[in-house]
Amino acid sequence: MKALYGLITLMIVTGCQNKDTIDKSNTEEKQFESPYNNDRFSKYWDQGLAEINSYELKQSRYGEERDGEAVIIFVTEDFSKEKQVKLDRPEQAGDDKMHTLKMNFTKKFITGIYPYSMMTSVFSPLDEHLNPIKITTSSQEWCGHTFTQINHRKDKYDLQLFSYFESEGDKTIELQGNIYFEEAIWNNIRTNPTSLPKGEMRIFPGNLYLRLSHSDYTPGIAMCTLTEINNDLYSFSEAKTINKYKVEYGRNHSLIIHFEKDFPYTILGWEERYPDVMQGKNRLTKATLRKQLMIDYWTKNNLADTTYRDSLMIKY
Repeated sequence: MKALYGLITLMIVTGCQNKDTIDKSNTEEKQFESPYNNDRFSKYWDQGLAEINSYELKQSRYGEERDGEAVIIFVTEDFSKEKQVKLDRPEQAGDDKMHTLKMNFTKKFITGIYPYSMMTSVFSPLDEHLNPIKITTSSQEWCGHTFTQINHRKDKYDLQLFSYFESEGDKTIELQGNIYFEEAIWNNIRTNPTSLPKGEMRIFPGNLYLRLSHSDYTPGIAMCTLTEINNDLYSFSEAKTINKYKVEYGRNHSLIIHFEKDFPYTILGWEERYPDVMQGKNRLTKATLRKQLMIDYWTKNNLADTTYRDSLMIKY
């Protein structure tokens, strides 16, 4: 435990250390293609409901595999361009209104006596570009809690980190240039998988990974690939073939997401490999979809509505 009180700096290992060799076309924002070009998009995402996905989670932590669960919620919301918060009265916002796809991604698991509760929120514009306009991440456990917020401001991102740990917080970091965020992948899959970047990319690693590894908040170079594979992993899906998107920062750190090829591109599961700094070994975290439900969950707040948790197989 004490080792966590200091900042552990992990150098992101890449197969290509020379940044000049990166395909610069991949780091530049490509011409925007609206997901609304798909006739089914609005019918599915703008029906006033949220899509809730619950996953069985096998989380590696402190050198051991922990049983847990992840929940990913996707829902469209009207967002303020200026304040970068959900609009209370979108009909009065005028040009300040931005339509976004929001993802709330939660993880919960137990380490010995104490629990972890982690959450990332990602807001991706649907009418301008698919790079997130805002990303927030919080992590709570019995040692303390942390909070990170990233906001897009014109040609840069502003990052704020508030942490219980002395060597980490509080910090303000300015991220210049074209940066692709790992969190953007999840919303890109659900809106337009063809927009996923391919080849060598300058990518900012996922905030949940950064929290658990206590790594530096800096982008690294990763190889991104999108392939089609036989569906031998998810028997509950009728799809014979599925898509596999892999982000490989190096031999010691990679993220693989499996999702259905057809709209609405359901995310079936993922796996993440990364070094365990306390054990000196590589570890694997995996998640598999259990249940999916379209529902206006914000209205389901009575005691009787806890039955929906049972239908989603949510325990924590």
